[in-house]
Amino acid sequence: MSTSYKLSVNNTSSFDLNESDLKNLDAVSVDKTKFHVLKNSKPYKAEIVSADFLAKKYIIKVNNTTYEVVIEDALDILIKSMGIERGRTKVINAIKAPMPGLILEISVEVGQTVKQNDSLLILEAMKMENSFLSPRDGVIKSIDVQVGNAVDKGQLLIEFE
Repeated sequence: MSTSYKLSVNNTSSFDLNESDLKNLDAVSVDKTKFHVLKNSKPYKAEIVSADFLAKKYIIKVNNTTYEVVIEDALDILIKSMGIERGRTKVINAIKAPMPGLILEISVEVGQTVKQNDSLLILEAMKMENSFLSPRDGVIKSIDVQVGNAVDKGQLLIEFE
């Protein structure tokens, strides 16, 4: 099975390449970051200006024109299709009730700055008290419930700025 790659250039164009395409590339290294490339009998001067190997992002100069190139392999494409991106975390902007219950306590106020794992509120559901902790550092934008309110599953409880 041949390894395939997807190249995104300047976030506007994309190209699919496989191992045989790369093996057939007529490129000669002039020094560590500069190359002489022939494509369809036409010469090109290529230079790697910068490289972020972990993010697979490169700034390439070809005949004095600069391009940003992002390289993805099959695993990167699969991970992205699952809604996950390497090196990124999902920012949670709202806390919603995971089940119906009763608000017993609210530990924060609108405008308050909270740190990750600070206590936000306590929801009683099925005779159990469930403490909600802040999933991230942030500022409380709104509190949509009050102590004593009955809430439904999926109801907005607290929103972050």
